[in-house]
Amino acid sequence: MPHITSALVAERAPSLLRQELQHRLDTLARDHRVPGAQLVLDTGSRIVTLHTGVADAATGAPFTADTAVPLGSLTKPYTAALVMLLADDGDLDLDDSAADYLPELRGVPEVTIGQLLSHTGGLPTGPDSDTAARTTTAHYLTSTCTARDALFAPGSDFSYSNAGYVAAGRLVESVTGMAWHEAVSALLLEPLETVPAFLGSSAPARPVAAGHALNTATGQVRPVRQNLAPLEAPAGALLASATDLAALGSTLVGRTAAVPTAVAMEMRLPQPSAHSGALADGWGLGLALYREGEHLWCGHDGNAQGTSCHLRADPDSGVVVAFTGNAGAATAMWRDLADDLAATAGVRVPVGSVSPSPRETVALPECVGTYANGRTEYRVALGPDGSPTLSVDGDLPLPLVCHPDLTCDLVDPATGLREPGGRFHRDAVTGAVDRVQISGRTARRTQPA
Repeated sequence: MPHITSALVAERAPSLLRQELQHRLDTLARDHRVPGAQLVLDTGSRIVTLHTGVADAATGAPFTADTAVPLGSLTKPYTAALVMLLADDGDLDLDDSAADYLPELRGVPEVTIGQLLSHTGGLPTGPDSDTAARTTTAHYLTSTCTARDALFAPGSDFSYSNAGYVAAGRLVESVTGMAWHEAVSALLLEPLETVPAFLGSSAPARPVAAGHALNTATGQVRPVRQNLAPLEAPAGALLASATDLAALGSTLVGRTAAVPTAVAMEMRLPQPSAHSGALADGWGLGLALYREGEHLWCGHDGNAQGTSCHLRADPDSGVVVAFTGNAGAATAMWRDLADDLAATAGVRVPVGSVSPSPRETVALPECVGTYANGRTEYRVALGPDGSPTLSVDGDLPLPLVCHPDLTCDLVDPATGLREPGGRFHRDAVTGAVDRVQISGRTARRTQPA
């Protein structure tokens, strides 16, 4: 099927296309036990905006087009765009050392501002939110962003880092003199005509959806509490609707001036050494890059507690697709919905990692050992049958399928299905395996088998 079949979109009456997509949204939400969801398809000439279900299963509040959903990591493109706007105004240079603006980063003076945005600075992901909530931003950064905990030389690889975006938010505050919430509202959300909403707000100016989890004992979904630490706001505190996400996507492909066209193009430019593994096919300055045929889409995924949100935008065709769902199962719903968009609207949306096709597998005993990303420990061991397993911070081990090229897949014990997991790295000098990247996060070997 071609990338986008214009004839297919054109031949469908707007009302028929809307009816078909609404039916699929309703059906998939029910099948995946997702209380509520939103979908926006913007082809450049037509916008279809849909929603279904309830925003909160406990109260029955309806999910509307305006309902804001906790975006999780989809906040990061907004923070990156803020930094890029400051660079466009001449307030900073992306090649500057971040430590020139933030003394908290003096332990890693080689890390540039651009590397913060592209996750190529070698910074750990940062402590969990409960730990972060008990400290200050300054202490968080000075204790996390250290030469001792650096994962690799800045600019030489990729490791997804919340700490890098805490630093980027701190940078925005240092340059503008405004709190991050104020800066993102004034400089980006207002130009995008997005009503600001943030985690932790006691009186949001718009309806807000709760995240949900499945209660395995009762078979019912239940609302869950968000626990993002306030200092982590630039990495994950924004709430928005699919309509709001589509507005961001529209400016990223050059249809609006909220982000100047030259700035959006720079954000979409693939960064050297940004080998993001299972997360995406590449990374720009704040944007994940996804290949679909000959086209390179941009966007990001985000998960808060019990939510799953996704943005995809194709600069070549101008197509933008945005989705929000208020349950963890909405990730699987998003993948099914992407298949439906191909069949119904002729739009092939890249969703990211997919189950890999069968490939040669090997044991790779040289990969067995302990690896660390900051305070997070990854342990690769051999199971009773000699096959490798992976455990994170002592959790139950997951089966790991390794391949001769040092890539690996994670196996869901319940279903046996494989998901692309990541890859191991060899030291360029010794040839020994010295790092592993799992779900975009790199960990450095601390102890052999």
